[in-house]
Amino acid sequence: MQIYTFQQGFNYSQDGPGNRLVLHLQGCNMRCPWCSNPEGISVGADAKSARETRELTEHALRCKPMFFDGGGVTLTGGEPTVQFDAVAHLLRELQAAGIHTCIETNGTHPKLPELYPHVDHLIIDFKHPHDDAHKRLTGQSNAQVKANIEAAQGRQLHVRFILLHGHNTHLLDDYIGYFTQLDTSQMTFELLPYHELGRGKWDKYAFEPAFVPDDTLQAFKQALKHANLKEITT
Repeated sequence: MQIYTFQQGFNYSQDGPGNRLVLHLQGCNMRCPWCSNPEGISVGADAKSARETRELTEHALRCKPMFFDGGGVTLTGGEPTVQFDAVAHLLRELQAAGIHTCIETNGTHPKLPELYPHVDHLIIDFKHPHDDAHKRLTGQSNAQVKANIEAAQGRQLHVRFILLHGHNTHLLDDYIGYFTQLDTSQMTFELLPYHELGRGKWDKYAFEPAFVPDDTLQAFKQALKHANLKEITT
């Protein structure tokens, strides 16, 4: 089965545990104006970016000596679930080969929980707690994101709060209030403040700077700690 990628490389601990082969998959269903990988947004793919899942699995097996400290393969994007069937196939192949699997996702695909048995380390972005603002910022509802987070209760799940000053940082109580209603015993949390790594990559970058003040970031950290929500930094 073919899968479309636009970039790959190794990364330590930032895209899942240990040293990992990170595959950036083509296509995204969101239109976040601060996107740091705009080259992965387009769902159009050409022959140069097409690879067989078996080829990628064999490549991962050759890289296995590099998967130290609990490493493996991470599928990211773009948004990997845009290529859902191919991703499901690849995850099963990697798992059968004894390779630790991770997926970084925006959490919007309705069939995402079908992948959970084949994902050793699940990472979901939580971009905004309010549905209307989530739609305005990303073009997608957060209802499915919440449903998929709730379906992952009791499994390993790493949740990333995408913090944008002036857009969601005033909603600290809403973030904490939502997650304290859930079983978070197997969840970890990470704060990702706004950055501008994508600004030089595309001419459509028009998002106003939303850098998060340090006191706001510290307030989130303290609130997570007080609510017994485990924060980690990758």
